[in-house]
Amino acid sequence: MPQFRTIDAGQANIRVAVKGEGPLVLMVHGFPESWYSWRHQMGPVAEAGYTAAAIDVRGYGGSDKPHAIEAYDMESLTADVAGVARALQPDAPAILFGHDWGAPIVWNTALSRPEAIRAVAGLSVPFTGVPQRPFTDIFKELFTDKGLFFYQAWFQEVGPPEAEAEKDVRDFLRKFYFGIAGEAPDGSWPMKKHGASLLEGMKDPGQFPAWLTAEDLDYYVGEFEASGFRGPISRYRNHERDFAWLQQFQGRKLDMPTLLIGGDRDPAFNGFGRIADPGALMRTQATDLRGVHVLPGCGHWTQQERPTEVNTILVDWLKGL
Repeated sequence: MPQFRTIDAGQANIRVAVKGEGPLVLMVHGFPESWYSWRHQMGPVAEAGYTAAAIDVRGYGGSDKPHAIEAYDMESLTADVAGVARALQPDAPAILFGHDWGAPIVWNTALSRPEAIRAVAGLSVPFTGVPQRPFTDIFKELFTDKGLFFYQAWFQEVGPPEAEAEKDVRDFLRKFYFGIAGEAPDGSWPMKKHGASLLEGMKDPGQFPAWLTAEDLDYYVGEFEASGFRGPISRYRNHERDFAWLQQFQGRKLDMPTLLIGGDRDPAFNGFGRIADPGALMRTQATDLRGVHVLPGCGHWTQQERPTEVNTILVDWLKGL
């Protein structure tokens, strides 16, 4: 296990797992995960000559868990990342990795504070620029107005999503993880009507794919049984607030070196089928995109499903900076 530190990031105390010495590579996880989702990357990054540091995003694990929904907006989360980076490496800009929600968090940390970030890599979610409208408008148009279920619409009501997830954390995580894993058969993330709950129609695989061991699942279950889901789910309740904050950066692009990695079976990578070529779209918003890597057969949990491939890509990219 790495060493753990609790860092005052300015607005919140953030738990950070740290390994190695050298230039800082700060890793940010998504939903529903923890620093532990980067467990396979920390050793290789440290061995390549870097300080590998992975945070628990606020609301998760050992980090602060404020109650207010607005405490989980993008402005606050990017401030946490910048604050941790500054504390660990005050005299030089940091390199960032992000997966799932961690990808927008690191993209927007770099967008809003370009002087503080040397380079940024995103897994699963491409950078598509400053939004033209809140994402709530998009999923309402594509799903809710058509009477279709969308998990982020389900997350908008405070209370029922948390209750469903916390009733049996192990069951929730198993079904959620498997539903968008590369090994999941079609229909594992079922189409259903608006008004359904997230777990309705989702199945437990019985034998889970080898990339998530019983010990791995035990760790995640312990973290969420202790922390609950209010903070993690509240990230999804800030789309309008995020949109308003990001408007000040209209016209700005990412000018530092960037990298994009995704799986061809990951619905977040192609925007649930809306983005035909994530790399081409990202090149319009990132001026120094140094690679787009699409992993065949890989689902949403990129660096956990394919650690060897992802590590090779990330370390090669770091060496080329």
